[in-house]
Amino acid sequence: MALTVGVDVGGTKIASGVVDDQGTVLEQEQVPTPDARGADAAEAIAAAIAELVTRHRRRHEVQAVGVGAAGFVDSRRATVLFAPNIAWRNEPLRDRVMEQIDLPVVIENDANAAAWAEFRFGAGEDVDDLILLTVGTGIGGGIVLNGALHRGAFGVAAEVGHMRVVPQGGERCGCGNRGCWEQYASGRALVREARDLVQSGSPLAGALKEACGGDVSALQGPMITELARDGDLASKELVSDVGRWLGAGLASLADILDPAVAVIGGGVSAAGDLLLGPLRETFGRELSGRGHRPILQIRLAEMGNTAGIVGAGDLARQP
Repeated sequence: MALTVGVDVGGTKIASGVVDDQGTVLEQEQVPTPDARGADAAEAIAAAIAELVTRHRRRHEVQAVGVGAAGFVDSRRATVLFAPNIAWRNEPLRDRVMEQIDLPVVIENDANAAAWAEFRFGAGEDVDDLILLTVGTGIGGGIVLNGALHRGAFGVAAEVGHMRVVPQGGERCGCGNRGCWEQYASGRALVREARDLVQSGSPLAGALKEACGGDVSALQGPMITELARDGDLASKELVSDVGRWLGAGLASLADILDPAVAVIGGGVSAAGDLLLGPLRETFGRELSGRGHRPILQIRLAEMGNTAGIVGAGDLARQP
């Protein structure tokens, strides 16, 4: 049984696990992401990854390491070209880590790693073509076509959250453009609209106002999702709006990629059918050729918080 270590590097924590060839996580470790800047940050993060791998190797015979990184990873699966929340700019992360652990290392985008986990062991293990949408603060994406992870010519494919759905006068995105999909179909959008509703003084916003104690800056996505699941009308409408935007964007992606399954993950997916119902309805209404073509299945992600670890670990053993 070939064992690998999968590492999921986020802005606040680095999680790792020993992964077998069936996608089972045998043990896990976690440390805070080092709070450093510039070259110091790059070195500190590489050292933290190496230390986690070393801990696992004390108890398991590990053959390779996969690292999921929230950023653009080059086609050689070696360099993080850019990361929005970590000080990586053309960072040779693979070589930094390999120097410290003397094992083969693969670097992969974190959403790609999660998509691979769902394809191999989760909601898409019965198909050869899928798209994963991780709906959290923004929208992450991963694409598997004909059984292979689609990375693009330069390694940065599937940045679907920055597909422009409102090209003129849309909301400003952190990428610098206006009208990106994730500005309308994400946790960020959900919170923005809920805060606007509370500040408007609408009588519909009573439960939202109570939940945050009247301080709109304290209003967060999980609060809104919980209120929606408890039946609050305004919160349900806000979640539905996100679902409709997701459905509209997914219809465009389906026209381009024609996957068999779309897997929906991330924190906002906790709303379940309150999100998926409007998503499916809008998708079915906006898909081109509807009524004259097979329709993809829309499923909730199954791998949960271990998706990044499992996917990175399994990709480390792929050619």
